[in-house]
Amino acid sequence: MLNISIQHQPPGLHEEQRFEKIHTVIFPKAMDGSLTIAHEIADLIRQKAERNQPCVLGLATGSSPTNVYNELVRLHKEEGLSFKNVHTFNLDEYYPMQPDALQSYVRFMNEYLFDHVDIDKNNVHIPDGTLPKDKVFDFCRAYEAKIDALGGLDLQILGIGRTGHIGFNEPGSHPNSQTRMVTLDHLTRVDAASDFFDQANVPRKAITMGVGTIMKAKRIILMAWGEGKAGIIAKTIEGPQNDHVPATFLQNHPNVTFVLDEAASAKLTRINTPWLVSSCAWSDYQIRRAVVWLCQHINKPILKLTDRDYNDNGMSDLISDYGSAYEINIKMFNELQHTITGWPGGKPNADDTHRPERAEPAKKRVVIFSPHPDDDVISMGGTFIRLHEQGHEVHVGYQTSGNIAVFDDDVVRFVDFNQDLNNFLQVNANGQVDLYQQIKEELANKKPGTRDSETVRAIKGLIRRGEAKAACRFIGLPDNRAHFLEMPFYETGLVKKSPFTQQDVDVLKEMLQAIKPHQIYAAGDLSDPHGTHRVCLDAIFMAIEQLKEEDWMKDCYVWLYRGAWQEWGIEDIDMAVPLSPDELLKKRKAIFKHQSQKDSAVFPGNDVREFWQRSEDRNHETAQWYDQLGLAEYEAMEAFKRYYF
Repeated sequence: MLNISIQHQPPGLHEEQRFEKIHTVIFPKAMDGSLTIAHEIADLIRQKAERNQPCVLGLATGSSPTNVYNELVRLHKEEGLSFKNVHTFNLDEYYPMQPDALQSYVRFMNEYLFDHVDIDKNNVHIPDGTLPKDKVFDFCRAYEAKIDALGGLDLQILGIGRTGHIGFNEPGSHPNSQTRMVTLDHLTRVDAASDFFDQANVPRKAITMGVGTIMKAKRIILMAWGEGKAGIIAKTIEGPQNDHVPATFLQNHPNVTFVLDEAASAKLTRINTPWLVSSCAWSDYQIRRAVVWLCQHINKPILKLTDRDYNDNGMSDLISDYGSAYEINIKMFNELQHTITGWPGGKPNADDTHRPERAEPAKKRVVIFSPHPDDDVISMGGTFIRLHEQGHEVHVGYQTSGNIAVFDDDVVRFVDFNQDLNNFLQVNANGQVDLYQQIKEELANKKPGTRDSETVRAIKGLIRRGEAKAACRFIGLPDNRAHFLEMPFYETGLVKKSPFTQQDVDVLKEMLQAIKPHQIYAAGDLSDPHGTHRVCLDAIFMAIEQLKEEDWMKDCYVWLYRGAWQEWGIEDIDMAVPLSPDELLKKRKAIFKHQSQKDSAVFPGNDVREFWQRSEDRNHETAQWYDQLGLAEYEAMEAFKRYYF
């Protein structure tokens, strides 16, 4: 745990935070922030116990606080932290909702915290999703009264939704609102769809503490992790107060702290454009960021930037260092020009001094890691095709089965096809008719959001596997170059996955040691809605760390791609691979081989476009940015960032 204090300080106390209206602390990683929050909670519990006073906590659910609760459980089991004096009030619950349902916040809190500590269950309070509607109002008034009777909330823990909601206080919520039933915003239901296996299964209502209830807490800590929260965090911390972003009301609280990881802080002024805040340490990367931002901000190509453009936008000290805009412009233009290559595996017999990849060996062994069975073609399909056509030995490692992302109807369709095929071939299909009926009945009786049987999960995995093979065959890859790794962490049958272990890492190491690649491509796209990409990447990084002393690893480059959920900023790109209109069309056809993800995927995230549309739009946009910066104009581009180990 990093030694960083998150105790409240007045916002804007330091010059670099002068745009911020809420005290904010940034940690390198979410885990660092989570541990610090957990220890502040533990200290509060102990202090209250020493005074023989109850400790009243307001608690949140969702992915953000899980590691906070994990650490509190560890402190209880290993360091004797007692919860006997603790009273808890949860922020919210879906309505209607049975307490034992997979998506119930009662179940969530029991699984992550209450079942593992010595809290008196009579001191646990969670909104009741089973009440008749005519009983909800009285329940909410009683909920408020219980909080008041204990002297109010000592500490309220919050996450934040994409709409800026805290609890389920959606846009339009009044700052004096109390515990009540609410109608969920469309975006909130879209974001919750993965937990319910379909947006249609997400309840339309919820019971939530009000903004006014939250604001009465003596101390508030809001945590946010990941790039997906960066936009709403910047609006909340730096924007005006308004009911369109309910979290902005926290600007009025006298003792609130936002705890962020670096990704969630990315759009704060002090992080995104520090040269607008104070003097800046001008590293090469910071210069590149600033120049790209300046071009986009004033809509000029690099080579047309003037001294005045720099001076008027907080970069006068950069002009002082370099002497003129011309010198900076030429430097940045050449750097970006050198990222563009039509030879992602290196151009044979060429001077590679300013190329992103080595010329030798001319024919490289390449491993493309794909978290799900379609990320390879969605995110880097054009480069995949180019590598194969230029003669490199390309292997694909599909890290997970992707089986939860298949509609039930597809299972019935494939089992039915298998039965008809067996009948057509006059094969004795022992058990096949029974299997078909079994699957139909099982899926017909399945409740929304419940786990599939092992048989159904296996069939869904085979569907994804077959589609991945079809895409590889379309590209021209031999069958033995597609490797289905099925990392154990994923195979829970639920959206919630197990933590990855050394066993997962060993699966990756075995493949890498067998192939000894010159290039590794991995998904650096960390905004997928249920975190699989992040776990897959962390496991790859651990495998690389454990293998880095191998001789072959010393001649291996690691490239990170994005595409399905976001794209690298121009300042982050180390290799940009141009695609012609024909190559983009071929990439689209490879994506279409994944028929179970076509038209409507099970987990589409918050983007209504199909995956092939997202991918193409991002590829077009990257090419357009290069064009607007004054570089060569291409139809589309795929982008990569090099990872140094």
